[in-house]
Amino acid sequence: MKRVILISLCLFFLLSCCTTATKESIIHAENLPLTDVVQPELDSPSSVPASTITPYLSATSTEPPSSTPEPTATFTLEPSNTYTPEPSASPSAEPTYAILRGEVIPDKVSCRYGPGAMYLYLYGMNKGAMQDVIGRTDTGQWLLTRSRGDDKACWVKAEFMNMKGDVMSLQMVYPDHFKIPESNQGYRLPWNVVAVRKGDKVVISWESEALRPGDEESATSVLYVVETWVCRNGKLIFTPIGAYTPQVTVPDEPGCSEPSHGRVYFSEKHGYTGPTEINWPGFE
Repeated sequence: MKRVILISLCLFFLLSCCTTATKESIIHAENLPLTDVVQPELDSPSSVPASTITPYLSATSTEPPSSTPEPTATFTLEPSNTYTPEPSASPSAEPTYAILRGEVIPDKVSCRYGPGAMYLYLYGMNKGAMQDVIGRTDTGQWLLTRSRGDDKACWVKAEFMNMKGDVMSLQMVYPDHFKIPESNQGYRLPWNVVAVRKGDKVVISWESEALRPGDEESATSVLYVVETWVCRNGKLIFTPIGAYTPQVTVPDEPGCSEPSHGRVYFSEKHGYTGPTEINWPGFE
């Protein structure tokens, strides 16, 4: 019984000593200076891979807040001029004209340098002669003809030809596509050309040289050819006039959309000198 009590007292004493030592250790640690507190050691930066340090610094570092954020310049594209191709003028096809065949009706007919009986004579043709017909005047009353294999063309009155085809399908060639022959004799152009209107008629007068010696044989032909484009029934009609004296009178009516006009040639056996344009009078 005494032994049991003795053992119990010894155990109690031992437990009391352990408890007191633990309290004293805690109190001592709390009273130590801050510098004496043992901190866990970190690896030096030299031993830490850069891949580990960089994310860490980026995650923990904070940038000082900036004041007012600067506006970002915005670039706006200017509207560019859009090129719109203009429609190109499509080349217009050249009109095609007929070349007809014609047969001479009278026993003899004159083929002339221009579309009228007042123009110089080139050659004659007999009845039945066949010609290529390659052009016409505006009214179709005179035809430009040519023998096959010949490069010379001359004019025949349409009523003297038996035509195979429509005359108006031919190209209108005078005056734009055909020229009467020029004289090489050096005659002066008609001058002082004056046109005076008298109602529906226009009187045209001019001055010119006389024929020289040696050229008188052509006196049987006209000395002047006056080519006019005058208004008749609302249409401008080509009207050539032959004259032996330097004055002619031509009819010219109102009512055409285009102005009337004309010109004067001096004529001799070698060809024509001119033309001199007429200052055509209008209607009052």
